[in-house]
Amino acid sequence: MNKALNYNLKDISLAVDFIIKNTTSKTLLFNGVMGSGKTTLIKALVNRLGSTDNVSSPTFSIVNEYKLNGSTIFHFDFYRIENEFEALDIGVEDYMSKNNWCFLEWAEKIPNLIPNNINYINFKLSDGNYRTIEIDLNE
Repeated sequence: MNKALNYNLKDISLAVDFIIKNTTSKTLLFNGVMGSGKTTLIKALVNRLGSTDNVSSPTFSIVNEYKLNGSTIFHFDFYRIENEFEALDIGVEDYMSKNNWCFLEWAEKIPNLIPNNINYINFKLSDGNYRTIEIDLNE
């Protein structure tokens, strides 16, 4: 089952609330072309979940960690990796085996490492500052 929302970037909180209300997993895979708003939405989501850490794109570090009330949010960006072995080298399976929030960008680079119990957040660009996100509930 899929659920979709069209939102304006200035009302990004609507998208964050939509994700929190409708996802069934703490591991979220964000799909969309470069510039579709994946990292912007993840920043708002991390803040809404309660982290006060500075959220930035992990393009060069591959993974950023944000503290959250005794746990951690892991934010991955696999854009720069060449193969799945690089993801294994940073311990991606260990990160995703914990009961923490995990946000994955460019996960199509690691298709064999994606766990079964995840939700896909698919982005589509609309006119102007509008985006459509669709949550694939993987049911």
